[in-house]
Amino acid sequence: MGDPRVHLHPVRRFGLTFVPLTQRAGGVQAYKVVYPPSRTLPAPELRTHEGHEWFYVLTGTVRLVLGSEQDVLLRAGEAAEFDTRTPHWIGNPAERAVAEVIAIFGTQGERIHLHGA
Repeated sequence: MGDPRVHLHPVRRFGLTFVPLTQRAGGVQAYKVVYPPSRTLPAPELRTHEGHEWFYVLTGTVRLVLGSEQDVLLRAGEAAEFDTRTPHWIGNPAERAVAEVIAIFGTQGERIHLHGA
């Protein structure tokens, strides 16, 4: 368990709000990410980096672009998992509503899996 004196504060980056849900440095990290509404959705700027990401949409809708072949809308209750070495972009296509996701990211390529009963 992390140090109870450590406080997890929201951070704003790239126009998004990241609320850390884990206290330890390194390894798998969890965040609540808030995507503001897009008055005009920018053209996706695909990026790559080391790691593996899994996210679950809590509210709203997010658009996930993976490479040149996948462009999907994910709504509340849906999830995605991908290798971040694949060119990718995530954004909120809504004009008025925020989108919130729980994102789990492993910098060393750790994979997160869900298993059914």
